[in-house]
Amino acid sequence: MEILRCEGIKKIYGTGNNRVAALQKVDLSVEKGEFVAIVGASGSGKSTLLHILGSVDKPTEGKVIIEGTDISTLNQTGAAIFRRRKVGLVYQFYNLIPTLTIRKNILMPLLLDKKKPNQEYFEQVVSSLGIADKLESLPNQLSGGQQQRAAIARSLIYRPALLLADEPTGNLDQKNSREIIDMLKLSNRNLKQTILLITHDEKIALEADRIVTIEDGQIISDEKKGGKSLS
Repeated sequence: MEILRCEGIKKIYGTGNNRVAALQKVDLSVEKGEFVAIVGASGSGKSTLLHILGSVDKPTEGKVIIEGTDISTLNQTGAAIFRRRKVGLVYQFYNLIPTLTIRKNILMPLLLDKKKPNQEYFEQVVSSLGIADKLESLPNQLSGGQQQRAAIARSLIYRPALLLADEPTGNLDQKNSREIIDMLKLSNRNLKQTILLITHDEKIALEADRIVTIEDGQIISDEKKGGKSLS
């Protein structure tokens, strides 16, 4: 079942001599439950694509359809609501609210909508991420790896259609990086979570089921594990 489709995505910044084409006619389809790595050098357009998929930015041209909704047509308020409910975002920096406990940080997307959490699912998420004993702590009382786990838990709490992770291990040492990738794979396998992981690290990309390579704003290869090309 297709959960995401991009059709002819272009993103242009600036005008005249300052015009930069960050993305050029990007077409992409992702099935529910896939774990996809998007790789490319700095400036290739991969983070721009993630911001558009997460409705943080809008394409200059083209459509982005997530679970049947064309998010490129949403206004700023609609995009924010859609993002909170349907797209989990994990960044290199954890973006936790320092004055709130880990429990409240994780539940924030639901609290903003005045919704009660499903306690069984909440416990499943925090247990699988290994932070069930840290829920009453403040972010600064946790290690970097634990804070990133909390950020992943927050991104999963609404059971989003997509989890978008932008260099989630970029701020971590090798041990914690390995643990975070294992956590993402666990959520993909046990929670059936669809994941798009942005990385410049080939070793991390190889953990995914499918690798999409971007160069100069264009997809130049799209391969599933085992070498089967999709492009």
